Amino acid sequence: MKWLVLLGLVAFSECIVKIPLRRVKTMRNIVSGKNMLNNFKENAYRLSEISFRGSNLTSHPLRNIRDFFYVGNITIGTPPQEFQVIFDTGSSELWVPSIFCNSSTCSKHDRFRHFESSTFRLSRRTFSITYGSGRIEGLVVHDTVRIGDLVSTDQQFGLCLEESGFEGMRFDGVLGLSYTNISFSGAIPIFYKLKNEGAISEPVFAFYLSKDVREGSVVMFGGADHRYYKGELNWIPLMKAGDWSVHMDRISMKRKVIACSGGCKALVDTGSSDIVGPSTLVNNIWKLIGATPQGSEHYVSCSAVNSLPSIIFTIKSNNYRVPGQAYILKDSRGRCFTAFKGHQQSSSTEMWILGDVFLRLYFSVFDRGNDRIGLAQAV
Repeated sequence: MKWLVLLGLVAFSECIVKIPLRRVKTMRNIVSGKNMLNNFKENAYRLSEISFRGSNLTSHPLRNIRDFFYVGNITIGTPPQEFQVIFDTGSSELWVPSIFCNSSTCSKHDRFRHFESSTFRLSRRTFSITYGSGRIEGLVVHDTVRIGDLVSTDQQFGLCLEESGFEGMRFDGVLGLSYTNISFSGAIPIFYKLKNEGAISEPVFAFYLSKDVREGSVVMFGGADHRYYKGELNWIPLMKAGDWSVHMDRISMKRKVIACSGGCKALVDTGSSDIVGPSTLVNNIWKLIGATPQGSEHYVSCSAVNSLPSIIFTIKSNNYRVPGQAYILKDSRGRCFTAFKGHQQSSSTEMWILGDVFLRLYFSVFDRGNDRIGLAQAV
């Protein structure tokens, strides 16, 4: 079912275009593989608050795929063709499938019909990306891309001609919001282009991921709407201006450090559904909460969820509490499984991925101009 772009205005001198994100359901084992996308992503001080009053703030509603993914609609081409994409802070690529992609996965998605667009332009560059869950290959092309009222003309993006490993995924493509240096196709990310062309007043975007099953989630460009969070934003400098990773002090439970004991790296990633860490440390968390393996998941008794201890993520001396009700999810059969997932450590640096389980609790602001992330308790 196609979801229309919603437009709205707020009265305090900001213009907000709301394009909802929505949670959508997909196959759980494939979703777990999506988190391994971060294997290549990895290889890939208190500052004054930004004043957004009087600026143009574009809010794009997102839809939630049953705790798994948040997707929103964009259009490409002239006349516009609509696609459902993941807005992903862990990658830089924008890609959608081509009408000439005939794989079984492509055939289940909306595909771009380039011959129907008067603004389409071909290039001579190709690209390929290998994810933990699959692989895509195609051409780098140009066309007009719209995110709500934001328009990027002659935008470079990936047109996928071959796609494998994404069976059961209820989204058409990915819109990356990370830094240009981790781009596999060499294309200029759309957020860079929108800022350079003056379409957004501040090099800032923000996410509110609703706890509601489907509706209420939003990605906003050009600032942050203060109605979506409580208190003040805590600003955290990036470890380096190259991806959305910050230094995390420790992870604790019941006042005992259970991971990240000497400090570690944390990637704040809207494209991951879970909280992902080194397998040995995640195994220990599973034991501490009494989770037992069944297939690819680790389950707990649903009757025990309310009594599970909170897990505390300390970042820049601020504690971010994630209670059991947040890190335990239910599958299609009503069984309760943990949202902690393990990955094989590929370097000496301990790395965690703070995905949507974390971000449903904390409103997040990504400030490209000052290379920092702001977090505050979500309403």
